[in-house]
Amino acid sequence: MKINEIKSTLTSSKKNKRRGRGSGSGLGKTSGRGVKGQKSRSGVSINGFEGGQMPIYRRLPKRGFKNHFKVKVQNINFNTINNLINKYKLDPQAIKEEDLFRRKILNKSKGNLKLLNVGKLEKSASLEISFASKKAIETIEKLGGKVNLTKK
Repeated sequence: MKINEIKSTLTSSKKNKRRGRGSGSGLGKTSGRGVKGQKSRSGVSINGFEGGQMPIYRRLPKRGFKNHFKVKVQNINFNTINNLINKYKLDPQAIKEEDLFRRKILNKSKGNLKLLNVGKLEKSASLEISFASKKAIETIEKLGGKVNLTKK
């Protein structure tokens, strides 16, 4: 092996083409853009144009639907409430959705809260929450708690 046969292992050693730097560079005068026409001008990008052929974004059918009026809801259950009471030392008789968001225990951007009847509640609790299932409300009221729905 000779010194002139050694190749660099670095990929960043490739230089960019220096266009418009004289005829000796091989890319002088028109800088590889050809002569005249829309593509030779600066500031032109013809996205989606396929030379008069029907573009792919028009050939393919429209798909799907996005409901802009959808209400974001995050589900919580009795297990979650037990964990919140134990971890954050919450008063089970005064748990409010707004307080959970304000104290950054739960994230408001993920939506309002909905209580579901999953797991077992250890203590009776009084909740002020956006949504709750009928079974969850029944379960809390059997334990002597109360559910106040802020949205209906």
